[in-house]
Amino acid sequence: MKRSFAYTLFTAASLLAATAASAQQTPKKTTTTTTKSSTGTATSAGLERDLADFSDWVNDKVERAATTARRELPRITDEFDRQSRRIDRAVDSLTVEGKKEYTTQKVRYQRWATRQDSLDAAARRPATADQAQRRLLNEDVNISKARATELPDLYFRLIETMRGDKKNWTQADWSAASAVLTRLNARYDQVRDQLPLEERLRIRSLQGEFRTLEKARDVKDVMRE
Repeated sequence: MKRSFAYTLFTAASLLAATAASAQQTPKKTTTTTTKSSTGTATSAGLERDLADFSDWVNDKVERAATTARRELPRITDEFDRQSRRIDRAVDSLTVEGKKEYTTQKVRYQRWATRQDSLDAAARRPATADQAQRRLLNEDVNISKARATELPDLYFRLIETMRGDKKNWTQADWSAASAVLTRLNARYDQVRDQLPLEERLRIRSLQGEFRTLEKARDVKDVMRE
């Protein structure tokens, strides 16, 4: 009788121990699944934020004044490559809508960049550039050999032409003006030490006005769109 009672107690204790062990193991599986799910959600959310930032960046670049953008195109291209590589590494994690948005923005940027290259090349062709420079400065001058004392007046002539004609300018006109400004700036960098402070400040003011006129045009273009 005692032996039978002891056996019964042993069996019950074994069943309780097995049940407790099973109960302890079950929550661990649930926790692991939850952790993996949370990690995946966080990664997806981060990628969506990257895509939103990329879209905002592309919108900003394609809407800014073309002449300003072309001067900064090498830096802009590097930034595009950096952002797109980051998204490309996890593009399969995007939603269907996200993938469509990403493709659309890449195509928009690439078309815009190609157009900037084309306009820049056209504006810098020798015959076209020389003709445009003559029209913008109202003078036939070799800027690369201009004397330091001539530069303030050349800057002023460029800005004066812009003030009077900019309302009727095409994209090609803005490209030509940007090319002339680039030539003036290059020559100024070479001879600025030969100019008194007053003339350097005058040139800096005219350079600033050029950028202001570009930005004003940029705002008008965005409003028209």
